[in-house]
Amino acid sequence: MKALVVDDSALMRRQIGDILTRGGFAVTTARTGAEALERAREERPDVVTLDINMPEMDGLTCLSRLMSECPAPVVMISSLTEEGALATLEAIALGAVDFVHKPGGTVSTALREQEDLIIAKVKAAVGARVRRSDGLRQRLVAKRETILRNPPPLRGRNLASYGPGSEALTLIGASTGGPAILEDLLGGLSPDYPMPVLVCQHMPGTVTRHFAERLNSCCALQVEELRRQTELEAGTIYVARGDADMLVVERGGRLMATTTPPSREFTWHPSVSRMVASAMKTLTPDSLIGVLLTGMGDDGAAELAELRRLGGHTIAESEDSCVVYGMPRALVERGGASEILHGSQIAARLERVAFARMRAMRTNTGSMTWAS
Repeated sequence: MKALVVDDSALMRRQIGDILTRGGFAVTTARTGAEALERAREERPDVVTLDINMPEMDGLTCLSRLMSECPAPVVMISSLTEEGALATLEAIALGAVDFVHKPGGTVSTALREQEDLIIAKVKAAVGARVRRSDGLRQRLVAKRETILRNPPPLRGRNLASYGPGSEALTLIGASTGGPAILEDLLGGLSPDYPMPVLVCQHMPGTVTRHFAERLNSCCALQVEELRRQTELEAGTIYVARGDADMLVVERGGRLMATTTPPSREFTWHPSVSRMVASAMKTLTPDSLIGVLLTGMGDDGAAELAELRRLGGHTIAESEDSCVVYGMPRALVERGGASEILHGSQIAARLERVAFARMRAMRTNTGSMTWAS
């Protein structure tokens, strides 16, 4: 496997190069964006790590040219700053597969602390499906503006409007490659989608607020980062905070979500597994829809497989649209997917399943949806 390491700092090139060499990569380095483009054309690397903050040609400009001139899976290396978080999301929109945040700023001496994570992410990126989502985003923003100018009549944003026993949730988990497909999927939901939507996307807490704001700019539904215990409302998408896990709870007969410190029992955060398990403890399986999207690992697969076994509806993103076919594969291999769908088909299918389930719950008012 060939890796191209692009960074203007000699120290960072050496540190990242040494980490990837120990991970089994043959490493080539570049100091500038122009040099990186030349190396990429000559070497045709299997994966590129790219610093965002570089002189002359910054990382985002370099990434944009890489995607058009010699596409390759790219893992961005950025700082844990406000500016770094925004640049990370722009990089994902331009086609980057994943990102790693430097723990100590632009020039970090603490990268060894993240060696296992860097190797895992770069290896996962090798062979990943390279995609651009900037054109899609422009279409979604235009669609949202049209909807806001001419809103359709709502079938009901408040869960109570569906009658007793109508509490229900849509649960979505994603990792590597998730931000782009989430823009597509969530942007495709109608403004009268009848359930609250909970999203766990693996990313640091410095990024999730900006990610929620970005989603809110292109979705017809309201999108917010979950920062405190909150009563859940239909018509709202709740994005789990990156430095915490999100749990579903019942408080005084009200359906709520709350944040909790990440548990060492789980590898990835925010944890899809914890979110789904808490929802199953709070609501009956037939009132839950679970979706597992692109990403490495198996976060949420066991819990969603159990949800399907008990009567819930689960969807796995298909291999042909995943950037990394890891989490959905784990769900499929457990026999836990009610359906396997291309990413572009999931929003429309969620609409049909969600409204059908809400209608069924509305007519069966004698049966409460709280788990016993």
